[in-house]
Amino acid sequence: MSRKVTRTRKTAETEIEVTLDLDGTGKTDIDTSVRFFDHMMTLFGAHGQFDLTIRAKGDGVDNHHVLEDLGIVLGEAFREALGDKAGITRYATVFLPMDESLCRIAVDISGRAYLVWHVELTREYIGDFETEMLREFFIAFASHSMMTIHVENLYGVNNHHIVEGIFKGFGRALKQAVAVDPNSRGIPSTKGVIE
Repeated sequence: MSRKVTRTRKTAETEIEVTLDLDGTGKTDIDTSVRFFDHMMTLFGAHGQFDLTIRAKGDGVDNHHVLEDLGIVLGEAFREALGDKAGITRYATVFLPMDESLCRIAVDISGRAYLVWHVELTREYIGDFETEMLREFFIAFASHSMMTIHVENLYGVNNHHIVEGIFKGFGRALKQAVAVDPNSRGIPSTKGVIE
């Protein structure tokens, strides 16, 4: 069964198109119009082994519209690609070291949108990326993928390393959580459904 989808969103503020293959090899083609975020999405796809194509452009006011809407569309793409979630592993936790920093990412593909966020950054910008948009992207993703996501930076000094560790860890956690469990018998919930 194919777990590949394309999702689009067009508003007065943004135009977003995402193609996602959960069972890819990490091949990416990314243009978010924010160069630092292109780098983060490339890392996310590579470490998750998702084939991922992103075309996103905003109104140029700031990063907010394009990155929040990208979180919405990417979250919707994951939700659609997972279908009824039969056979998936569902849970994953990854600790990701990036030089002096260490991040912990935990994911539950639960059907319940929730974000727990323990990340403090000390810079307003990393390159052309407004750092306050990191949390906004994850809020949008969690809300539209219907996943519970915990993101914590346990320690670190360099903001670039912290954000890079988060995206590498997020890709690796989702890779594990969306993986098909050969021992699974149907929906991984005693309720018999994940909505």
